[in-house]
Amino acid sequence: MASSSSTYRSSSSSDGCNNNNPSESTVVVDERKRKRMLSNRESARRSRMRKQKHVDDLTAQINQLSNDNRQILTSLTVTSQLYMKIQAENSVLTAQMSELTTRLESLNEIVELVTINGSGFGDQIDGCGFDDRTVGIDGYYDDMMSGVTPWGGSVYTNQPIMANDINMY
Repeated sequence: MASSSSTYRSSSSSDGCNNNNPSESTVVVDERKRKRMLSNRESARRSRMRKQKHVDDLTAQINQLSNDNRQILTSLTVTSQLYMKIQAENSVLTAQMSELTTRLESLNEIVELVTINGSGFGDQIDGCGFDDRTVGIDGYYDDMMSGVTPWGGSVYTNQPIMANDINMY
């Protein structure tokens, strides 16, 4: 420190000030030193304040990003659960569609057989070429067969076609 104060003294005496009194130049140098020291302290204080503000801003940003991350994870969890539920429902519906498509194809085959063979039934009651009206009591056979279709099913059994979801899982 002594060399820096001597540097200041020599520079102060060489900067054009003709002070004959060495104590007066020392006072000027000391005053400049004190002002510079205060300025440096103020600058350091401002720097610490900027640094603290920056740290506070980063902490607030960390908190905000953590909250955003938690919300995204919650949303992702809910979305994943919903996706799994919809995927399970889709599997059930796909299986039901497959079963119903198979049933529809079978029914269409039956309708096609009935339509093709329908004109050839004539006196054939059971579709095999036999005349089953051998009872001999007039009206009895007609009453008995009035609710039966030629392929053996009852006309009155209108049951909805439903998929059996027990076999779907």
